[in-house]
Amino acid sequence: MINRRDFIGLSLKSIVLIGAGSALQSFTPGSFALPPRKKVKLRFALASDGHYGQPDTSFVAHHDNMVALLNKEASGRGLDFTVINGDVFHNDPKLIHPAKAAWDKLSMQYHVSHGNHDMIDESEWEKVFGTRWHYDFKQGDNAFLVLNTADVKGKYVCPDLDWTREHLARHRNAKNLFVIQHITPVKWTEHGIDCPELVEMFSAQPNLRAVFHGHDHAEDGMKEKNGKHYFFDGHLGGSWGKPYYGYRIVEVLRSGEVLCYQVNPAQEAPVNSTTVKR
Repeated sequence: MINRRDFIGLSLKSIVLIGAGSALQSFTPGSFALPPRKKVKLRFALASDGHYGQPDTSFVAHHDNMVALLNKEASGRGLDFTVINGDVFHNDPKLIHPAKAAWDKLSMQYHVSHGNHDMIDESEWEKVFGTRWHYDFKQGDNAFLVLNTADVKGKYVCPDLDWTREHLARHRNAKNLFVIQHITPVKWTEHGIDCPELVEMFSAQPNLRAVFHGHDHAEDGMKEKNGKHYFFDGHLGGSWGKPYYGYRIVEVLRSGEVLCYQVNPAQEAPVNSTTVKR
């Protein structure tokens, strides 16, 4: 993990590269073989931790760059939707409106989760984004649960277990189930939180294919627990973490496999990739 001073220097270099067009190219696989597009049934992206409005960061440029990259993905291989997985803005509730305006420039549908820095009352969040902090949605025969992991003051909390139990049962017959929550429920990392009852529910859900997290800016890989895959996507903004601004792509294949890979826009090959078997 880099320190804040080095991070800012690298951030400025990244912005120059993107402004020059050299980092704004669509992801090209290099030695990594993507399946033929006709074999992909659903394709979506996840990005997190934009921290819109954080002092001493280039948050406007970060969002403009990420929107351009995701729109490039959409016009190329295609995106059915994007998920912004928490810390949409940085602390001040008034920032929710310009943050939403930045994401409204996406050319595809997008969904958001609530993060610990999104310090706004749930009713106000709903007025802006149209959802509560816990909600579900479907895309074809795929179901998604979006869970909340922080209170209005930013304290880390485990998701509502009763709501989660009910909705896991509701979607037990979906072909694939995915969970999206900002903070990991296993204390793998400095910034994680242990939620053993939640993990037990996940472990027992046969159709749960993956759980996706933001929050830990220095994490961009995958961790496994009881046969379930938990993915991180680094960060797209903020003042610390991995020395690049990236995002994760998920491709649900017609074969039933799920391909997840992390993108650093400045390099050809993915940072990492995992195929979740059927």
